[in-house]
Amino acid sequence: MDWAKQRVVVTGGGGFLGTHVVQKLRAAGCEPFVVRRREYDLIREEQVIRLFEEHPADIVVHLAGLVGGNLPNQRWPAQFFYENLMMGTLTLHYSWKSGAKKFICAGAGCAYPEHAPLPLREENYWDGFPQQPSFAYALAKRTLHVQSMAYWDEYKFPAIVTLPGNIYGPHDNFDLENAHVLPALVRKFVEASAIDRGKGQTVVVWGSGKPARDFVYVRDVVEGMLRAAEVYDRAELVNLSCGRECSIREVVETLATITGFEGEIAWDVSKAEGQSHRMFDMSKAERDLGFCARTSLHEGLRLTVEWYREHTAVTRKEVDTPIYGHI
Repeated sequence: MDWAKQRVVVTGGGGFLGTHVVQKLRAAGCEPFVVRRREYDLIREEQVIRLFEEHPADIVVHLAGLVGGNLPNQRWPAQFFYENLMMGTLTLHYSWKSGAKKFICAGAGCAYPEHAPLPLREENYWDGFPQQPSFAYALAKRTLHVQSMAYWDEYKFPAIVTLPGNIYGPHDNFDLENAHVLPALVRKFVEASAIDRGKGQTVVVWGSGKPARDFVYVRDVVEGMLRAAEVYDRAELVNLSCGRECSIREVVETLATITGFEGEIAWDVSKAEGQSHRMFDMSKAERDLGFCARTSLHEGLRLTVEWYREHTAVTRKEVDTPIYGHI
């Protein structure tokens, strides 16, 4: 696909994943229209209609969302459900209605059933209820798959739902209350090691460190998403991750090495750890897209630490509400 010839609209383009998508599109010669909430509130139908009247698109990349870690998901489940459901439903519908050729979005890897067999395969996406802490967000995002299948069956409109693993990298949300586990750990180790390599400092990590996740560097996910937009011409559901597990303890040890941290690490086992394992089956993405996450955990963490050190003063301020812009 010649991206330079496509009219592209990116919702949530100012968020974590969206920032990298926009950078990649610009590098390909495309100048996408970036949707920002202060201009178009995607939970309001009349504003979604106005968006596509004012900015008709060939391809819509939907990344906007109300997102956060377990704590905000548990505090505001109704808000997470309603806003994500409305944003997804309205954006996909009016992408089709306005004449777009294709729609691609970031679904939620956490929407897989809590007890689905590992590695997580696309065919098991509906085989149970997602994990409790983020169930409302997860089920709202899962609805995008239903809508994509329905719009293909009735209108032959290709809507592609990608399922990223635990994304991390530059431009992430490093707020300790709302962040996911990896950016929160990056912030803790960077700050603790800033003076005398952290000697005399203690980094407290929630849990035992035994749980494992499928971490994937953000720029790898972006490459997979854009490749999926190029290849698929029907409704599809596809995983985008590494296909490898890494324990929280391994992440902590790697960050200590990268940051030069020489203080103590305390494991707070009184805190909840979530699921013990989570890993994605990557056979469909490898077969259909030639996709393979190329960035190792060590390299991805090194790049993230380097970026955070350079941008600490301008990273997002701590807030008491979730973030608008997909993570």
